[in-house]
Amino acid sequence: MDHYLLALWNSISSGEVKVKELADTLFLSTKQTRRKLNQWQAAGWLTFEAGRGRGNHSTLLWNKDVESAYEQQFLAHLEKYSIQEVSKLLLYQWSTETKQRLMTRFQSKFGFHQEGQDRLIIPRFYRFLTYHPLKAADVHSANLIANIYNRVVALEEDNTIIPELAHRWEVTDKKLTLYLRKDVAFHDGSILKAEDVVQSFFRMKQDEIYAELWKPISKIYSSAPLIVEIEFPNGCTYILPLLSMITASIYKESNGQVIGTGSFYMGENSEEKTVLHAFKQYYGERPLLDTVEFIQVSREFGNVYYGAHESREVGTFEVESDSGFGIVVMNSYRHSDIARKEVRDYIHMLIDENRSQISTINSLISENHSGCLIGYSKPYSMPRIAKPSLSKPLQMKYTGYTKDVSIWLKNILKRAGIKVELGEVSFHDAVYHDHLKGSADIFIHGEIFELNQSFSYFNFMKNNFSPLRKLTQSDLFLQKCIQAYDQLPFEKWMDQHLRIENYLITNSLCIPLYYSKRQIPFSINLMNIKLKHFGYVDLSKLWMKPKF
Repeated sequence: MDHYLLALWNSISSGEVKVKELADTLFLSTKQTRRKLNQWQAAGWLTFEAGRGRGNHSTLLWNKDVESAYEQQFLAHLEKYSIQEVSKLLLYQWSTETKQRLMTRFQSKFGFHQEGQDRLIIPRFYRFLTYHPLKAADVHSANLIANIYNRVVALEEDNTIIPELAHRWEVTDKKLTLYLRKDVAFHDGSILKAEDVVQSFFRMKQDEIYAELWKPISKIYSSAPLIVEIEFPNGCTYILPLLSMITASIYKESNGQVIGTGSFYMGENSEEKTVLHAFKQYYGERPLLDTVEFIQVSREFGNVYYGAHESREVGTFEVESDSGFGIVVMNSYRHSDIARKEVRDYIHMLIDENRSQISTINSLISENHSGCLIGYSKPYSMPRIAKPSLSKPLQMKYTGYTKDVSIWLKNILKRAGIKVELGEVSFHDAVYHDHLKGSADIFIHGEIFELNQSFSYFNFMKNNFSPLRKLTQSDLFLQKCIQAYDQLPFEKWMDQHLRIENYLITNSLCIPLYYSKRQIPFSINLMNIKLKHFGYVDLSKLWMKPKF
């Protein structure tokens, strides 16, 4: 199957043509196009007669219905080849009606497979950026990591600390002692030692992204087999929540591979698919699924999880989870008009007046008139103020997932007489570099908290991936507020969070914009769907009613 031939079929009808027109349609050179035409003519797909003389039109006559023939080949491939191979064919330039039919048939291959093994196949729209714990700055990667690695402890939504690799611990004002489980196996078969935990903590402490979080900690060492000691002479009230972070997962590096102890291990991670296999030697409860495959598909593909043995008429139910919130960040440290509070306040006022319309962009987002701390932030409103003068257009940046809402905001500012120059930044650069934090006067950021809201807000303010990092580094009030957490008991953090949030809103630095939801339809035969980190399904708990 030649995607160029299908693209030509759906773009050019029989009749007079110019070779350059065909070449432009296929994004090929005229030489490459002529070669392709000769091949297709030899295969009987078309008849091509070159125009005689300079500037004369050529003639193209279609002999066969290319799309109809290719549709039959696609369906044959679907029965014969692996899903990841067939998924590439969906990226061809099909007509709308044909693509919908193919996607319906393709989707029937997704879901739960019971072919000797219990295998769940999930559509993947983008490749995971990483599965290294210290490099995970996006929720998709973090969800993957949560299934491959363990931490020494976990922090629940209600502030409860529960054991994982550590079965017990003792904590004082200056020291934490962890007692590790016996005979915990890594995915390569080696046994977890205290030194592995010490090395994982050292790497996180030395990492530039998380070094600030680890500043209170002076020593990390093993005093005896399966015992890890962590010292913090000046106090660290958040030591256990710190160790519960997904990025504090315990891992070892061997032969260029990053290896964990989690309920699944990485089987494959390529452009076409990511495969997780159940780890049979897992120290905890073994997953009921044997394999989970994330297969790369086009964005148009539906996100419904069906069983392979089920028809499209099978009942489904929707699982709704929080998908975070959106904020407008104004970089007051920049040498531009955005440094002036009256400019930021005026933009803030415009946002406040138009927030209620934001759900028209996407039905899964709703206006946020309060703040980022659900259940604690209080509603507020902005007074009307006069429009200030601006010396030049504001620089506004966006990345893929904020495109629509960024255009919406730009149009609001434009109607109010504020000129904005809008530019796109790749998702990778937005996550790992300072392209948004450094080169934009204003941008929209979407954030999803891990599980525990209180510690997540602290991490959101302090880690070097934070969209507010440059702001907190340049603002003395914020620096003092963040330093106060070192001595403040964890259970009293919410008042400090609200103090910081009020400062950010009052000074029009970080403006709440929307709440976001995620809705995923599941087959009624998929059991034990539980949401965990970042609002994603806990894969280790899923199981499927068998087909009888």
